[in-house]
Amino acid sequence: MSAEVIALAVLALVFLIATVRSVNMGALALVAAAVVGTMVYNVEVKDVLTGFPGSLFVILVGVTYLFALAKNNGTVDWIVNAAVHAVRGRVALVPWVMFAVCALITAIGAVSPAAVAIVAPIAMGFAARYKIHPMLMGMMVVQGATAGSFSPIGIFGAITNGVVEGNNLPSNRLVLFIATFVAAALIAVVTFFAFGGRELIQRGRAVSDERELDRLESEAVAVSVAATHARVTGTPEAAIERGKQGRSGGVATAGPADGDAEGIRLNAEKALTLVGLAALAVGALAFNLDVGFTALAVAVALTLVFPASARGAVDKISWGTVLLIGGIVTYVALLEEQGTVQWLGDGVAKVGAPLVAALLICLIGAVVSAFASTTGILGALIPLAVPFLLTDQVSAVGLVAALAISSSVVDASPFSTNGALVVANAEADQRDMTFRRLMQWGMSIVVIAPLVAWAVLVVPESL
Repeated sequence: MSAEVIALAVLALVFLIATVRSVNMGALALVAAAVVGTMVYNVEVKDVLTGFPGSLFVILVGVTYLFALAKNNGTVDWIVNAAVHAVRGRVALVPWVMFAVCALITAIGAVSPAAVAIVAPIAMGFAARYKIHPMLMGMMVVQGATAGSFSPIGIFGAITNGVVEGNNLPSNRLVLFIATFVAAALIAVVTFFAFGGRELIQRGRAVSDERELDRLESEAVAVSVAATHARVTGTPEAAIERGKQGRSGGVATAGPADGDAEGIRLNAEKALTLVGLAALAVGALAFNLDVGFTALAVAVALTLVFPASARGAVDKISWGTVLLIGGIVTYVALLEEQGTVQWLGDGVAKVGAPLVAALLICLIGAVVSAFASTTGILGALIPLAVPFLLTDQVSAVGLVAALAISSSVVDASPFSTNGALVVANAEADQRDMTFRRLMQWGMSIVVIAPLVAWAVLVVPESL
């Protein structure tokens, strides 16, 4: 068996083990890189470590640190409360508010499962209270989190753009963001009308009493604060219990809001945080500033001005995601250095049907991501497709966007973290039904999303 086949088989084994066992995929990949590097390629460990992605490390640390500060000082809770207040009982708008809140939270740097963990208890609580189909509300939350994740300062966007630019491929941050946002929004529209959206529109305003609305909004913030502490890498049951406590009137004990009106009022600290987030977005989009260092600069400035809210923020950096991406990219960098990626890409290029090869790449991304890590797939498949993309047989920008869509919208699967959190926060008597519906729709999206993304983004550019 050739060294190339062994190295790729080990990469597949890393994904398989991380899927069925509770072990960080990045840690596995780092160990695998050291073993494969020394035993298969006969290189030293220090040479293996040269592939560690320093720029991606700074991006991931910077944006998740800034989001942790925004959560600590109540800015995220203020955004959630403002969105809930905006609908004023118009029940048909509630699912779309949850979509928008999730999109906004991930667009400013939250990891997708963290956004779902914050919003899902609120959303599923409103679903039970307003008699909204739990499948509708759950899909809105998951697709909203996906829609915002590919912004230039979002986690998925930062990873994808970093990998693309690191491999000297043509890139377009705006096209990537718009394409993935539209794809997630279209799935949300289909879900809305498939699960009772028309009836919600006809129902009109569900609550008219202002005091009752204020009570519901305060309760929503309490649930949001409690849900933040549900570890998305742990068991979903934690999210259930914290969500139930918030919905039953329990007092959340963490964060600055705690359901108190003062905690959700816009003050100087929250206003400055919002300005900092806006400055980061403008800097990344309009002036092409480095996302990681700009995010760190904003975070450091907020820490200097408001040191109290920085307590514990470093601990809330998504170190698990940093380790995952660092490990996967290090392993793939080893494959690139040793010519394995070139060997695989040359094999794909020789298929003779570039459009078929592009479709297969998208399908692989969708299938694996439905059961494993989206961030890991984005870090691995794009570099593996580099030699194929360099042949100019298909559009690099189009294929990257199609692969991003294929690998992310399938997070609605109940076997992914996001889907599991939705199921966990559904009412007990609806949990089995929600699981079945998410599985049916998730598996359908695994097939449909790659086909549609490929047909829209790849085929036209190749004809």
